[in-house]
Amino acid sequence: MGITVKNPFAGKKGYNCFGCSPDNPIGLHLDFRVEGNVVLAEWTPGENYQGWMNILHGGIQATLMDEIAGWFVLVKLGSAGVTSKMEVRLLKPAHMHHSPFHLKAELMETHWNIAMIKVELSDSQEVLVADSLMHYYIYPEEIARDRMHYPGMDAFLDI
Repeated sequence: MGITVKNPFAGKKGYNCFGCSPDNPIGLHLDFRVEGNVVLAEWTPGENYQGWMNILHGGIQATLMDEIAGWFVLVKLGSAGVTSKMEVRLLKPAHMHHSPFHLKAELMETHWNIAMIKVELSDSQEVLVADSLMHYYIYPEEIARDRMHYPGMDAFLDI
């Protein structure tokens, strides 16, 4: 089942992330867990997140993949970063009634200060509906702590 990732930002003034804040009334409210070298999430959409009839909006699919990649950086790479490039492929219709959707993020490679993170989005029937290669600019930890409120890896995991 993996290790549940804590959200150390929850309840902090000014924190209203669309992807992961539990207090954003229109947000995705994502929670994460770690299994080995991957970060995972499961998400069930409300009807407000559809694009075409009964299909999860493509922009929401991209947002889900961007968010888990960001949390991969926080939890597995020990820093914070920003998205510098998204290569998203929408492979099959993501039918709303085939939820919950499953997200999986893993590191493909790093080059200098860029991490390339592969993300897969599958439906409840284990059909891969989208994938992406997310390029994240990674800050040195000192800068991440100073500028991006990064609390350190220990704040995310009970190990």
